[in-house]
Amino acid sequence: MAVGIRMRKVGKGGKKRFYFRIAAIDDSKSRDGAIIEELGSYDPVKKEDNFKIKRERFDYWKSKGAVVSQTIQSLIKKAGKTVS
Repeated sequence: MAVGIRMRKVGKGGKKRFYFRIAAIDDSKSRDGAIIEELGSYDPVKKEDNFKIKRERFDYWKSKGAVVSQTIQSLIKKAGKTVS
């Protein structure tokens, strides 16, 4: 089972206002399909504190060989956190 760390679109907070969950997902599943574990969240509309991640669990899945999406990598870089 190949695992990827990707963004999952959830709900609407209003018209055209989506937010995202960061999750470990089996690569054979769709973007909005069942997840293995939720790792954080991202709200693109918020100006501050819009990106949260459970660092220990993120590192755990990376150590198990999970592939991190380009979007997640850029968000972590922008937030000033390192991706190993």
